[in-house]
Amino acid sequence: MKVVKFGGSSLATGSQLEKVLEIVKEDAKRKIIVVSAPGKRYEDDLKVTDLLIACGEKKLAGEEIGDLIDTILERYVNIAKELDLSNEIITKIEEDLLAVLNGDNTNKNAYLEAVKACGEDNNAKLVAYFFNAKGVKAVYVNPKDAGLIVSDDPGNAQVLPHSYDRLYSLRDYEPIVVFPGFFGYSEKGDVITFSRSGSDITGAILANGVKAELYENFTDVDAVYSVNPSIVSSPKEIKELTYREMRELSYAGFSVFHAEALIPAYRAGIPVNVKNTNNPGVPGTRIVASRNNTNGPVIGIANDKGFCSIYISKYLMNREVGFARRILSILEEFQISYEHMPSGIDDLTIILREEQLAGKSEQEITGRIKEELQTEEIVVEHNLALIMVVGEGMRHNVGTTARATKALADAGVNIEMINQGSSEVSMMFGVKEPMAKKAVKALYAEFFSQKSL
Repeated sequence: MKVVKFGGSSLATGSQLEKVLEIVKEDAKRKIIVVSAPGKRYEDDLKVTDLLIACGEKKLAGEEIGDLIDTILERYVNIAKELDLSNEIITKIEEDLLAVLNGDNTNKNAYLEAVKACGEDNNAKLVAYFFNAKGVKAVYVNPKDAGLIVSDDPGNAQVLPHSYDRLYSLRDYEPIVVFPGFFGYSEKGDVITFSRSGSDITGAILANGVKAELYENFTDVDAVYSVNPSIVSSPKEIKELTYREMRELSYAGFSVFHAEALIPAYRAGIPVNVKNTNNPGVPGTRIVASRNNTNGPVIGIANDKGFCSIYISKYLMNREVGFARRILSILEEFQISYEHMPSGIDDLTIILREEQLAGKSEQEITGRIKEELQTEEIVVEHNLALIMVVGEGMRHNVGTTARATKALADAGVNIEMINQGSSEVSMMFGVKEPMAKKAVKALYAEFFSQKSL
């Protein structure tokens, strides 16, 4: 059995749904289909989820939402008309949407959660109806009925362990199961959403629950690429990478998957296959527990911006018991978490997301650290980008770091910070944001050009 997830771009129009149907029909093992809300049809289009959020917020503010409701319903109407479906399904979607929008909104968070989930929920009903209209037996299954119970953490739901045993019963359905992504239910029965891109999480949870042999994730790209195509034209496709490599790349800006989306599949040892709805014949990218390192030390390069660093220096720092803990305690008082903390014997650097300092006094924070720990120097650097070079093969290759630093030096890129994880699967460079693209291009040329392969 395979669990298959289709993203918003794969479900944005009737013609896209026809492609989805053909993909499902060509493999009898594709028995559980997870769907997103309708996504963008063109670059400047709006996602249905964004329209729903705007609609819910206006309703709570006491503003008129008639036009927004019409816009949301029009998206489903256009898909149904394109597929020549009867008005029955649109009537059902309209009734269900209005029931949520006109429901109890005394608890604003709970209300917005229910509204946000309408995009996926109604799209699952539409997809199931379409399949049946085309002679393919399918059934819409609500997450509550299936037993997908999650933590009561709006916008960041975590699946509860006992859900997996309940979800196993989905194997017993004879028709194809069409399941809405992005949300589950709390033990109190409230709708609770995962973080954005949460339909990927739903797919991984179901794959784990039904013990699927494969989790297929259909999107709008042929594969995961070794670097962002907007920085390097026609980059090399990645045929296979490990969960750990994908996790590192996702953290540093790869947008194919939400960073935590694959955890349920990873824990069950289920491989993931990223494929293209618009070009399903290509093999795509497989994400697996382990692989043969036959492609050189580096599998991918990712970059993300919006970081800053706090550099702290004190002679004999390494001899002070609890030095780092005391610094982190001060940051904790200001509700600041850190991303990385490379250190030497007399200095350390704390990497933060720049947004964490918003609304806080930088001078007060550094003053507290300087006063309480008697530091000799403390410097804050803003506008940093992190470049992540990732590959399981780095553990078995000598000189990878030297190659990377030389490539950056030859390109005239100054390294503000360097850190290598203890697993030796990734190394990270901090550079000034304006130099980020230049750094990525230099590293890609070093590790992926013909002369380096």
